[in-house]
Parts: sequence; C-alpha cells; structure tokens
Amino acid sequence: GFFQSWAVEVDIKDASNATCLYADWMMRFLITYESNNGDYKTATLNLSSSVTHNGSVCGNDTQAALLAVQFGEGHSWSMNITKNNETYQGDFITLTYNTNDTAVFPDAKRKGPVTVIVKDPLHPVRLNTVFVCHNSYSFEAENITQIFWNVTVQAFVQNGTVSKKESRCPADTPTVPPTVANVTTAFTTTLSPAPTTAPKPVENPDTGNYSLKSGNKTCFLATVGLQLNVSQDKPLLININPKTTVADGACGNTTATLKLNDGNSTLIGF
Repeated sequence: GFFQSWAVEVDIKDASNATCLYADWMMRFLITYESNNGDYKTATLNLSSSVTHNGSVCGNDTQAALLAVQFGEGHSWSMNITKNNETYQGDFITLTYNTNDTAVFPDAKRKGPVTVIVKDPLHPVRLNTVFVCHNSYSFEAENITQIFWNVTVQAFVQNGTVSKKESRCPADTPTVPPTVANVTTAFTTTLSPAPTTAPKPVENPDTGNYSLKSGNKTCFLATVGLQLNVSQDKPLLININPKTTVADGACGNTTATLKLNDGNSTLIGF
C-alpha cells in the first residue's frame, strides 16, 4: 500500500488581501465500518483531485481560525486553531465521511454522513512560526486513523508573509546517534576504497524486525524482508534497508496501522 493521495494547499486572505492562514499538506484516513453482512472492514479515504476550502476563516484575538476542506463525495475535514499571547494550537479536528460514497464504502450497512470530532494531539507553536512536518504522523480515535505528511501550516500569519522560522514535529526529529562502536564501524565502511568491479545485481532484502508499542506493550510485530519492484521502461528494484527504516503507526481496538519510512521518500503502509 503506497500512500497515494493528493496534496491540498489553502491560502486564506484577510480583508486587505493579505495571507492570514496558510496550509499545505497531505492526508488520508483509515476508517473501520460495518458491512451489510455484519463484518467489519477498513476503507481508505484519500483526498481527491478537487478540493474546496469553503468556510475557512482567518481568526483573530477573540475568534478561532478555521481550516476547512471538502473533497470527494460529501467528505470534509476541518481544524479549529486558537491562540494566546505567545502561541497558536489546533483545538479540535472534525472529520465527516459519507458512507453513501460507494467507491470507498461499497457495502456499508450505515448510510449517510458520519461526523467524528477529536482533540488535536500536537503541541502549541509559537506565533510568527510555521509548523512543518515532512514525515508522517498519525492518531486514532473512533475507529479512524488519521494520517498526515508533508505538512506546512501557519495560523495568524503576520504581515501577510508566511514565516521562515520553523517548528518541526517529533517525527522529523533525528534519531538517537549511534554508539561509539557503531560509529567506528560506520567510518570504516565509509572510508573503504570504492569497488572497481561492476555493481552486483540487487540481492534479496535484509530481514527487518518492525514493531509498535501501545504503552509499554508491543501491539504490532512484523519480521519481514521487503523489496519493491517498480514497473517502468527500465524495471527498478528497491530493497528496504531495516537499518535506515523507521517504523511508526497506531494500534486500535479493531485496526492496526504499520508505516515504514526508509528516509528516501518511500513510505509503505500495512
């Protein structure tokens, strides 16, 4: 499951035609629903190629900003953003999905729009600072996993110009540096003379152990070697390297999502 979705950009202007709310991001949703035969299935809801942002507002000292988008067959997503003297923060996120969309929910027992409201889990961002998160992050509530990546957001923009000061998400934080022993090995490998022979064919991928925790307990465990075979004019084989691949995701009562990011813009979801 490659994450295939459309990016959306929203640039809201104030009365003087200056940018007051800016956002550019990608997102998708994993939604568990009941089918006509009583089974529970998980549908993937992506942004469509046509997205509107009706209802989005700038906000001010007394009114929250609102980032709102509508897409597909009756789906919508919005986030209220509030501020104080020093910071702004997402307040709550509202997702409405329409099970009448048979392309996404072909056999849903419950028909019509369903609305879910959750608290935004991210930390406050200082005013005149843009929030940036290139890597994916997710959270789960009400049997829905919301996944975001390539995110750039600034609310309450000052002087109509998006700030160059960034606040990065935890998912973009570098991993813990390697131990001294590992550093020695890494430098020895890096400084070895370059091979003079022709490159070897791509071999079988190394096996990686990927796991997720819920609290202090492991809730998802996968031991697997992964190789991607990309069909194009010249077929491309890519081995996923467990040593440079980061696993994250979420475990819920009825669904679990494992996401593997190799740091080279390859993102695989299970």
